Amino acid sequence: QVQLVESGGGWVQAGGSLRLSCSASGRTLSNYAMGWFRQAPGNQREFVAAISRSGSGPNYADSVKGRFTVSRDNAQNTVSLQMNSLKPEDTAVYYCAARTGYVARAVKDSYDYWGQGTQVTVSS
Repeated sequence: QVQLVESGGGWVQAGGSLRLSCSASGRTLSNYAMGWFRQAPGNQREFVAAISRSGSGPNYADSVKGRFTVSRDNAQNTVSLQMNSLKPEDTAVYYCAARTGYVARAVKDSYDYWGQGTQVTVSS
């Protein structure tokens, strides 16, 4: 079992930056491809970014390309999401997820473990 814990959420004005982190207990994250998803009130959970086990070939939702960067530090057992140029429409609960596999995927049903989420609020 993998327990994922997100941190780094908060409130920021439009144009600002936040850095989310995901840490794990129970397993080493280097065994998993990792993803970030978000869910705004009344919306379905949607893909944000994902990264493979080795850190290669990250992919991003079109809505965040060029603004968000996903990275991982397998030695520290953490995955991060650097969010720049934030917009009010980025407001959501952000979730870290792990999947047993090598490749980063955008499909939420392919992920096996989820964190509890961290709130990100961007004001205009």
